[in-house]
Amino acid sequence: MNVIILIMIAVVAAAIAVVATLIIQRNMASTRAKAIMEEARLEADVLKKNKLLEAREEGIKITSEAERQAQSRLGKVQSAEGKIKQREMQLNQQQSETAKARNEIEQNRRKLDDLAARLDSRRAELDDLERHAREELEHISGLTADEAREKLVESLKDEAKTAAASYINDIMDEAKLTANKEAKRIVVQSIQRVATETAIENSVTVFQIDSDEIKGRIIGREGRNIRALEAATGIEIIVDDTPEAIVLSGFDPVRREIARLALHQLVADGRIHPARIEEVVAKVRKQIEEEIIETGKRTAIDLGIHGLHPDLIRLVGKMKYRSSYGQNLLQHSRETANLCAVMASELGLNPKKARRAGLLHDIGKVPDEEPELPHALLGMKLAEKYKEKPEICNAIGAHHDEIEQTTLLAPIVQVCDAISGARPGARREIVEAYIKRLNDLEQLALSYPGVIKTYAIQAGRELRVIVGADKIDDVETEKLSAEIAKRIQDEMTYPGQVKITVIRETRSVSFAK
Repeated sequence: MNVIILIMIAVVAAAIAVVATLIIQRNMASTRAKAIMEEARLEADVLKKNKLLEAREEGIKITSEAERQAQSRLGKVQSAEGKIKQREMQLNQQQSETAKARNEIEQNRRKLDDLAARLDSRRAELDDLERHAREELEHISGLTADEAREKLVESLKDEAKTAAASYINDIMDEAKLTANKEAKRIVVQSIQRVATETAIENSVTVFQIDSDEIKGRIIGREGRNIRALEAATGIEIIVDDTPEAIVLSGFDPVRREIARLALHQLVADGRIHPARIEEVVAKVRKQIEEEIIETGKRTAIDLGIHGLHPDLIRLVGKMKYRSSYGQNLLQHSRETANLCAVMASELGLNPKKARRAGLLHDIGKVPDEEPELPHALLGMKLAEKYKEKPEICNAIGAHHDEIEQTTLLAPIVQVCDAISGARPGARREIVEAYIKRLNDLEQLALSYPGVIKTYAIQAGRELRVIVGADKIDDVETEKLSAEIAKRIQDEMTYPGQVKITVIRETRSVSFAK
């Protein structure tokens, strides 16, 4: 029992101790809180005073800045007022000067009005005097003023006509003498400055060989090699007893050159048979085409002609293998171009345009197609097609008077073309007529349907016509040969007789791999 009492007493004592502790802590917290609140109040007062001080300082700054700006504006206003006053004084001065000037102008105007009135009065007096004088002159001469004027004009006209006619005759006589002399000088000087060799084309080419044994290989078994060569090139190959030489006969220089180069390669290679012949001829034909383009480029560079269309360059290169009345066409065109340049320089014209027109004036002779047009007009159309200038085109088309000459280049090209062709030995009419006849012979046969190629050989005494095996049969070949022969008899003029050979060949080609 005592223990329980003791325990309860101990518990009560502990509770009292705890309550006392809590009371003490509460009193201490209250005291601390009051201290913190007092400290916060003091800090707030300090901050308030600081902020008031800062606000007072800021207000002083703003006030001083406003006063400074006000002073600055006041100075500007005062300066502006001074300028306005000065301007007002200037305007007042100008106004007074203007008033003075206006008064002077008014005085001058009155003086001018007085002078004008006096002039009108004097003019009226002069008109009266002139009228009286005219009446007296008309009375003395018996003519009116209009009649006298007409007679004076007529007399002056007659004198002027007589003087002008005399002057014109003197000028014409002097111009004729001077023009003839000057023209002869220019032509002679042009010819002297351009001295080129004259080249005459032939219709045969001689192919040199090392020994006569090669002739048999060229002919082949039963003549198959020589027939294949003639069929592939269109050139007659004459193998006779001439030592170490084979003659290639044909009117077309390009074909002859292809045949010569192909024969050279075949002989050098040693393999001569129909398949190899066709392969080599095709390769040489491509090589000749490349050489034609290179020749055109080199010619343009040599003459200083730039900007030619590639097709025109190719046509210029083809001139190397063409002839005009026996004269090499490229040599003739180069010579004409140089003559045109010299003559244009002498006349004060553009030598580059003249040289260009001279080079291109005969391109109508080497077209890829053969339309029924004179070569001058065809050349003009080709030049227009490839964007040449109008004066160049007119010079090309007018050099044989097919169209009207509209520029000074045209007569220059015409004259220089005649000068080049008139050189001694430059041309032969017979060769040109012969080549034209053979060309017409080939074109006549080529106009028939089914005909693939035509070759005039043996100086035009034989015409070989190659037809497509799938288009014409054996019976139609005989009929075609007779029709061509009859048409040649009716339409063409030729010496002797012409043999027409129609060839129809069927080929079957396979490859073993």
